[in-house]
Amino acid sequence: MPNSHLSLTQYMFLSPVKVHGTFTVCLSEATAVFGLEIPISQKPPPEGWDSKHVLIHSPLPLKFRSNLLAPGAKMKALGPGCTCGIMLVLLSLLAVLHATTAQKNDISIYSFTVDSKVSSRFAHTVVTSRVVNRAETVQEATFQVELPKRAFITNFSMIIEGVTYPGNIKEKAAAQEQYSAAVARGESAGLVKATGRKTEQFQVSVNVAPAAKVTFELVYEELLKRQLGVYELLLKVQPQQLVKHLQMDIHIFEPQGISFLETESTFMTSELANALTISQNKTKAHIQFKPQKTAGQLDKVLDGNFIVRYDVNRTLSGGSIQIENGYFVHYFAPEGLPTIPKNVIFVIDKSGSMSGRKIQQTREALIKILDDLKPNDQFNLISFSGDVTHWKPLLVPASPENVDQAKRYAANIEAQGGTNINDAMLTAVRLLQSANQKELLSDGSVSLIILLTDGDPTVGETSPARIQKNVQKAIDGQYSLFCLGFGFDVSYVFLEKLALDNGGLARRIYEDSDSALQLQDFYQEVANPLLTAVTFEYPDNAVDKVSQDNFRLLFKGSEIVVVGKLRDQSPDALSAKVRGQLHMQNITFQTESSVAEQEKEFQSPKYIFHSFMERLWAYLTIQQLLEQMVSASDAEKQALETRALNLSLSYSFVTPLTSMVVTKPEGEQRSEVAEKPVETSHHSFSRFPPVGDTMYRTGPPGPSRRIPSDPWRNRLRGPPKAPLHPLYHTPGEPDRMLAPSIPGEALQVEDLRARDVAPARAPAVASDPVTGRLWERKASGNSTDLSQRAKATSSPAPMQAPPVILMLPGQSVNRLCVDIKHSQGPMKLLSDPDQGIEVTGQYETEKAQFSWIEVTLKNLQLQVRASPEHVVVTQNRRNSAYKWKEMLFSMMPGLNMTMDKTGLLLLSSTDKVTVGLLPWDGPGEGLRLLLRDTDRFSSHVNGTLGQFYQDVLWGPPTEADDSKRTLRVQGRDYSATRLVKLDYQEGSPGTEISCWSVEL
Repeated sequence: MPNSHLSLTQYMFLSPVKVHGTFTVCLSEATAVFGLEIPISQKPPPEGWDSKHVLIHSPLPLKFRSNLLAPGAKMKALGPGCTCGIMLVLLSLLAVLHATTAQKNDISIYSFTVDSKVSSRFAHTVVTSRVVNRAETVQEATFQVELPKRAFITNFSMIIEGVTYPGNIKEKAAAQEQYSAAVARGESAGLVKATGRKTEQFQVSVNVAPAAKVTFELVYEELLKRQLGVYELLLKVQPQQLVKHLQMDIHIFEPQGISFLETESTFMTSELANALTISQNKTKAHIQFKPQKTAGQLDKVLDGNFIVRYDVNRTLSGGSIQIENGYFVHYFAPEGLPTIPKNVIFVIDKSGSMSGRKIQQTREALIKILDDLKPNDQFNLISFSGDVTHWKPLLVPASPENVDQAKRYAANIEAQGGTNINDAMLTAVRLLQSANQKELLSDGSVSLIILLTDGDPTVGETSPARIQKNVQKAIDGQYSLFCLGFGFDVSYVFLEKLALDNGGLARRIYEDSDSALQLQDFYQEVANPLLTAVTFEYPDNAVDKVSQDNFRLLFKGSEIVVVGKLRDQSPDALSAKVRGQLHMQNITFQTESSVAEQEKEFQSPKYIFHSFMERLWAYLTIQQLLEQMVSASDAEKQALETRALNLSLSYSFVTPLTSMVVTKPEGEQRSEVAEKPVETSHHSFSRFPPVGDTMYRTGPPGPSRRIPSDPWRNRLRGPPKAPLHPLYHTPGEPDRMLAPSIPGEALQVEDLRARDVAPARAPAVASDPVTGRLWERKASGNSTDLSQRAKATSSPAPMQAPPVILMLPGQSVNRLCVDIKHSQGPMKLLSDPDQGIEVTGQYETEKAQFSWIEVTLKNLQLQVRASPEHVVVTQNRRNSAYKWKEMLFSMMPGLNMTMDKTGLLLLSSTDKVTVGLLPWDGPGEGLRLLLRDTDRFSSHVNGTLGQFYQDVLWGPPTEADDSKRTLRVQGRDYSATRLVKLDYQEGSPGTEISCWSVEL
């Protein structure tokens, strides 16, 4: 159909009823194009508009195309187009369409299950969704699953009216032919895919006849990778509607024995706590989540993560060899080895694109990392933009004096200029070479270069290929290079090859509030080298098809995995030698495993899927072949690709070399193609851009390609808080509505949160639990005894919440409100050595709020640090960041940690004091501390606040004013005044309470 245009002063109406298709609206201005699909049922009526139709007004020309109009139907052009703005007001239309779709789409998910079996770190997960169409017309059912990035999809099927429609995994070239044929028939042929930090998204839709049922089933597999001492299994629960039957089962079998296990959820609440059961013995664990409708546990839509973290028992040995069905896996992560001294050079990009938050977070992370250097380490700093600057001419020991100087240097790094990666890297190599020639590096030490950059080279040598060649030639296999790409403006492919060419790895750092923590976590992964030049040896007559068996480095908290196939005439026991180098000596580990005993062990657990080790072998071999392809020559690359492709097809894995073709019933989009996404060079632009996420490439399958830069990219730069379109929403900003504007006038923006919200009021009168009298707060802030005087008529002043409210021991009705008037530096708020609890904080008297509060649970070696921005939990060198007011339910040995939507974070344990942290946003906003179960404090509790849980002596009220008393604590007297304060403990807006106020 011909294009139609809308001018600035013209309008068009669309009817949103009886949704059964799509209507596409494209805005165009110069070369910029933005597409938006809108469901409609019929062509826009050219005349006879009435109140049932929806108004569209646009300051831009609109181009319309539709696949819904009957043959021969036409749309009337309303006039010539003009360009004079960048906003399209579609809110009314979208709201009505959303409501209509929700009402009309009667697809009901009556069962949603997740079943994950983890056998010796190899996870096999099945997600099943069963739906029924309860409408009288055909409806579209959508199946959407997020899966871990490291996982390979192995199977997908739809069962519709008893007929199974499977997904077939093919080589990309073969999938291309089927895809092209589908396109030629006018059928859509691409599965929409999206990827976040750790997940990818699989989504497929199908039309369902009235009363018909469909079963969707997706299967994927992954080898859990040990990082910072834990394995992590990530599952997504997102049925997107109420479900009659929802169940998740996780079975874990680890022959080495499970040393610890913890769970974490972002959809669990206290009401759902008893729906989660965990049973565990020495080698097995079963985690089940099964909410009951009768208990009201299925009354809310569940959407979020469920994470299981665990580790296994290990000793100072040659590791664990496990055998099943003719294949073996060798896990190697010995305990008790000393750390090898390291020589590390940090190469920091300070170009102009790093300005603002990036450079601030980099400085913050670098200062923390410098604090973690060990005294026998050596280090130096290089910062670069167009020019290259090194902090010291040589590497220096990590003495306290040198570390302090380096931290001051790091704190003053400013961002400006271009990006000269080539010279910066060569300077780092020369520093290491010079130190080596001058014999400044200790024997047996490990030399590392860590590069952080956020963009492509723009100064000096700018060819990525030549930079890679220059750096590889200079390093010459002597040092390991690790590359961190900050954000999506950097070529990840370039950094990945640069790192893999030189014995390291690349990692993307996502731009977010926790970017500094991501940098720190990466450093922790490489901070403690244990062995170098690690090689695995097996008898030649015993094994075949062994995966990579030599490794440059083993770091603390990680694990090396080798897999292979047993020969037909292999011995009764498989032996292995692992050789490596410690700091000053060579070391050899030996281990042996009985084939018959191992085979028997894996046959017994009824819930373990069998022949898993063969699939584990194929999975790991493919992963390693794909990684080797990155740094291989053209001649080598073809052979590696052929091996990886054949394994992918033989074992039905969707990898970057294969595609899954999903077939559908006759009369529908007959085929869609699912591909394994890879890290793209740059961030692609999306209509709905998730923060810190990369969108999958959609469309025809084929070789990985660099996504062209979006023509809107440069136009959209500017203040990030400016909404571009009603569908855009800046995280952390209030929901906004674009109000219809008058032609020629500025678009109006209205904050929806400001509508119809009456501030909650609490009684201004409180009773004194000691005297029983009523007290009223005056505008002056003083108190009036209502038993003696009439109520004052002056309006009350704004009430402030005190920094701390303490429940006094043994007097639950009495509260102590603590105002901190004098503070210098961090304060020890409380410490109880018997409880193993310590709470410190930084109080800013000018702002009258805590800038941070830190809770240390010494028995668990766990630390919780709260700031106004987020909460960071650190345990065993591993950081986890949580944003306030995001649901959290974590169960770990010795501690339960929960957060609700008000932001209240509670740390609780049996027989321990409960510590709460809250981001109070009412009057006197800032962090707040809560203490519950305070009768559990021991007699050794102390600190600025802890002292009030010792023997507290109250003096009698003064004769002149019985609202004043003296409080004696540990021989010191405090003046206490009875006042009305705002209680923050139940969240905003708070309630007014009577308490004894003490100033410190």
